[in-house]
Amino acid sequence: MKVDLELAHLTAKEAAREAGSLIRTWIGRPKSTTAKSSPHDLVTEVDKACQEMITRILQDAFPTSVILGEEGVAAGAQAAMEAVEHVERQFLWVVDPIDGTLNFIRGIPACTVSIGLVLEGKDVLGVIYDPIRDEMFSGYEGANAFLNGEIIHVSETEQLSHAVLASGFPTGHYRGKNAEQIRRFGEHVRNVRAMGSAALHLAYVAAGRLDGFWENDLNAWDLSAGATLIRLAGGRVTDLEGADYALETRHIAATNGKIHAQLLTDLQVE
Repeated sequence: MKVDLELAHLTAKEAAREAGSLIRTWIGRPKSTTAKSSPHDLVTEVDKACQEMITRILQDAFPTSVILGEEGVAAGAQAAMEAVEHVERQFLWVVDPIDGTLNFIRGIPACTVSIGLVLEGKDVLGVIYDPIRDEMFSGYEGANAFLNGEIIHVSETEQLSHAVLASGFPTGHYRGKNAEQIRRFGEHVRNVRAMGSAALHLAYVAAGRLDGFWENDLNAWDLSAGATLIRLAGGRVTDLEGADYALETRHIAATNGKIHAQLLTDLQVE
């Protein structure tokens, strides 16, 4: 399928900016909050409004495209896996309207809009927008990864002991496992950050601010855009067994490439 990726890139950035304006307006004061799959998994009316806005902009420009968005899928890991399994991948937008909803609810300035594009089964474009800092991380196949129009690259850190990593606390039953991994890594890397937005962590790996990121049990809309940006910026993204990232990947390792094997080895230690 032939798609004008430059136009798709511009359109995705426009959609992200429009959604970002809603986030800036309502951060810290949404009108309603609802628990989805667990008390840790929340949604607001602003998440839904952002997804509707993004969908309208993307499909106005590309009417034959399909949207896989967080707010269009039933809650829980099983529903997310089934949605990914059955979705049409010829021309697919993968959308998280607010990644970091809890941060958004509490007024913590670490929430993003994430938009990925999959063509014929391949991730080809990523846009992650931090509306609080007005930082637009973006890129597409055949170009580069950018931050506000400037080319970005992953870091040059070569030793895991010198690395600054990031992870998080997933909403499902992997929460305890991830917390234990964070505790263990905290003892032998430079430091570990947990900012509450997987997409923001991935964008920071692409920009060289972080050296690596891992987390268990994430969804396609958390990962698609960021995985593309890291690859375009010279990094590596796999599952925790070392298989290349795919839309089905839920347990992820994303690094500058230089520390990837070390990170995977340490993640296998129980």
